[in-house]
Formats: sequence, structure tokens, C-alpha cells
Amino acid sequence: MASTQAAGIAESLRQFRQWLDDMADPRTKDWFLCGGPETILVIWLIYLVGVIAGPRLMRDRPAMNLRGVALVYNFVLVLLSVYMAHEFFWSAWLAGYNLACDPVDYSDSPLAMRMASVCWWFYVSKVIELMDTVLIVLRKKNEQLSFLHIYHHATMILLWWSGARYVPGGHSFFCALLNSSVHVFMYLYYFLALLGPHMRKYLWWKRYLTQMQLLQFLLFSVHSFVNIMQPNCGFPRGYSISVVIYGISLMLLFGNFYRNAYKRTSGARKVAD
Repeated sequence: MASTQAAGIAESLRQFRQWLDDMADPRTKDWFLCGGPETILVIWLIYLVGVIAGPRLMRDRPAMNLRGVALVYNFVLVLLSVYMAHEFFWSAWLAGYNLACDPVDYSDSPLAMRMASVCWWFYVSKVIELMDTVLIVLRKKNEQLSFLHIYHHATMILLWWSGARYVPGGHSFFCALLNSSVHVFMYLYYFLALLGPHMRKYLWWKRYLTQMQLLQFLLFSVHSFVNIMQPNCGFPRGYSISVVIYGISLMLLFGNFYRNAYKRTSGARKVAD
């Protein structure tokens, strides 16, 4: 009896795994890091193990001076974010996207492949951005290793593995365009801050970074909600539903972070006055 049940479960898992492979975009499913669920699961587990084990391994070790590495890393991400924002905008513009209903173009046309390519680059950038956490751990800035930080990084790679593998284009482009645009400013801020204390007077716009994040979450949630309300649109509603839920969760988490940070700043100013 038990062996029969085990065989049934194994067959169900095999069929589900085959379904996941059959549903994948044949153009992108064999691209680097776009393999089956095992690929992203390994990356995800390595990240979570690193988050747990990293601070413990560094507990009795001195913080590493990685300023030079961090400068190069942040500058590269500024350039990559500029490139992706440019490609998302022009690929969508030239394809005639209307923001209301944009199915994925699964053809091999140059424009469709251009969009698929930048979606893949965006997914790869989310994997690269796990380096944010590595730098925090190695520099022993553990106060920055918040639930928000871990949740955001761990979930973005899952969401965009599925985006690059199953829906590289169409309605999914908008949240990637917004995120790439915001990250130009975010990584530019990190880069400038690393140049030294003399740059602080030029970084008065730090608060507005979180406001930009909140605005992008609102915009791409509304954008995906519009798609959900159109049952005849060719873009998968399930993906849009997941984006809306994810956007709301980020608005709540980033909103709480912004509110707490603003209260601390306001409180400090009142004491100073």
C-alpha cells in the first residue's frame, strides 16, 4: 500500500515537472540560469543558508574592508540598470505596448528577442544583486540584514526566474522597467556614499529613494490589476495576480521602513531643537 502511494506521488511530481518544462518559453528556457526549478531552488537555498550561516561565521572575525569592491559593484549596477531601463522602454515602445493588455510575443522576431533578452538580463541582475547581502555580511553591517532586505532579495529571484523562463515580455515588462529605473538612482546613491563623508552634503535625496520605491510598487500593482480585469488578454492572469500580491507586500514592508526611519529622523531633529 505504502509503495503504491509513493509511486503515485512520484508520478505526480514527474508529471508536474514535465508540465513546468512544457510551459517554458522554448527561446529562453535553456539560457544561463533559466533552467528548471532545480536551478532557482539551488540559488535560493544557497542564499538562505548564507544569510543564516554568514553572520555566525563572521562573529569572531574582523569586518572586511571591501570599499573598493563595493565601489566597482555599485557602479556596474548603475550601468546595467541604465542599459535595462533603456532596453525595456524602447523594446516596449517599438512593439506598440499599450500598458492595458500586452501579451508576450513568443516569436523569434528581432524585437521579440530583444525584449526576451532584456528580461533575462533583468533576472540575472536580481541574482547579481544578492551580492548586496554578501557585502553586508562580510562587512558585519548586520543591522542592515533586516527581514525586508532578505524577503525582497529572496523573492525577486523567484519571481523573475519565472518571468524570464515563462513570460519574458508582454505585461511583465512594466515592473522591470520601473525597477531598473529606480535602481539607477539607488545604486548611484550607494556609489556616491562610498566615496567618503565629503559626499554627504550631496546626498540629501536619500529619503526620496524609498518614496520612489513605494511609488513603483503602487504603479506596477495597479498595472497588473488592470490586466487581471481583462479576462480576454493573452497575458497569464496568474502571473499578474502574483505581481499584485507581491507589490502590496512590498508596499507594506517598505512603508513600515519609511515610517520608522522618518520618525527617528523627526525625533532626532526635535531633540536637537
